[in-house]
Amino acid sequence: MTTSRRSRRTLRIAATLTAAALSAPLLAACGSSGGPASSGPVSITFWGWAKGTQDVVNAFNASHKDVHVDFQQIPSGDAGGYAKLSNAVKAGNAPDVFNVEYNALPDFVSQGAVQDITKLVPDSLKAKYLPQCVELTTLGHRSWALPQDASPQALFYRKDLFAKAGITTAPTTWDEYRADAQKLKQSNPNTRIGTFFPDDPTTVEALAWQNDAHWFTGVGDTWSVAISSGQTKRVTDYWQQLVSDDLVRVQPSFSQEWTASLQKGETATYLGAAWGGGVLKSTLASTPDAAGKWAVAPIPSWDGKPASGMLGGSTFAVSKDSKNAKAAVEFASWATTTPEGIQARIASGTSSVFPSDPDLVPGAKAAFNTDFYGGQDIYSVFVDAAKSIKPNWQWGPTMSSTDNTMKDAFGRVGQGGTLQAAVDAAQQSTVAELKNRGLKVAQ
Repeated sequence: MTTSRRSRRTLRIAATLTAAALSAPLLAACGSSGGPASSGPVSITFWGWAKGTQDVVNAFNASHKDVHVDFQQIPSGDAGGYAKLSNAVKAGNAPDVFNVEYNALPDFVSQGAVQDITKLVPDSLKAKYLPQCVELTTLGHRSWALPQDASPQALFYRKDLFAKAGITTAPTTWDEYRADAQKLKQSNPNTRIGTFFPDDPTTVEALAWQNDAHWFTGVGDTWSVAISSGQTKRVTDYWQQLVSDDLVRVQPSFSQEWTASLQKGETATYLGAAWGGGVLKSTLASTPDAAGKWAVAPIPSWDGKPASGMLGGSTFAVSKDSKNAKAAVEFASWATTTPEGIQARIASGTSSVFPSDPDLVPGAKAAFNTDFYGGQDIYSVFVDAAKSIKPNWQWGPTMSSTDNTMKDAFGRVGQGGTLQAAVDAAQQSTVAELKNRGLKVAQ
């Protein structure tokens, strides 16, 4: 088979993600799934960016004599990390194992950048993880990564600002959220209930997921794309109205403007995920009197029943050329399924990661200081939210293109552009990109 034909075949096989497609040519290209022949200690390289990662590596190295991990901190995925990883894969010097978010994993698989680790992931290991996380790492009935964390949605809110506006409980429906937005603005004209992040399409994606949207469905060798679905339109119409009525701010995610609005008490909620507990805590660490004012509640839903998508979340993937896949999986499984691994990540006090292994939740809860949240048992909120994550969501192999299109269009919201126009543009560009890669798209 010529190089160009093999390249096209690998792309088609990996991107369609079907059991029949994952055949010998792709597996051969992925390299050995075992460890090196030598009996001495194995050194593996690991690239990642999550808070607490260095602590995890240190704890692993201190407790393992047969495997040593050399860690390199890289920028987060969209901040340059993925570009660095892709370049390293092309140059043949990628790390043995690296972090990749759930939504980016299919793209790395379609590039042939990661190994099929199915033979190294027994059913007993998969059974440890939250089923929704296993779904996102099992593509075409093959295992391509191990889940690092789950990221169920949650609502972080200022109890004192709610009380001043006469709001006694956190909203449980989106109708209540809008009503509370009006009360907060009436109570203080400078206060808004929340923020629309024009640079971060993942929030809209999670809210569409929560509302039973299914943006990508791979059947056989064909992709169906339903980004502009009715379920998504309900979300975009709702948030468009909040923006148009000046009930939420439009600010870049985690920007100085956003942080300042939190510090001044001008933004009363943050729609985040389990990991947001640590982010909010560290963001406001130097703000006088911030501790004790914030609380966590379930994300509102359309009918008031528990429902969540996932906002972010990462995996451990093994690079295609690694000759130390067995050692890499050993490290990744230790980091994601042992009390020592999760406690090392959270011990820094800045990470409220929710384990992909539900059995580790008690350890995560014990390791995270909740004084900032007035001692609230915030992990009980995350546990219930994790149970309510809607199943059967699929990420497509072109999410980088999809997200970039939405970000560009979201940037025009408030300047004549609309959220729905951004989603429609993403639908069109995604279909075009799939076809450009030689993939079949259902019409």
